[in-house]
Amino acid sequence: MKRNLQRDQTVSFLLNDPEYKALMKYCAKYKIKNRSRFIRETLMKAVLTRMTEDYPTLFNEQEMR
Repeated sequence: MKRNLQRDQTVSFLLNDPEYKALMKYCAKYKIKNRSRFIRETLMKAVLTRMTEDYPTLFNEQEMR
């Protein structure tokens, strides 16, 4: 079974001047040439981490301690 992993969905967002300058400074400091990849990977890491943390469990946190 082959998955279609081609990126054909567009997401667009705006930054204010300080946010944009901070992003550019970060990318320059850490020599990030592909900003799209950096933003995509950073965003998806945050999304997947939150989804994992919020995943329902059989027991609540107090019962597991």
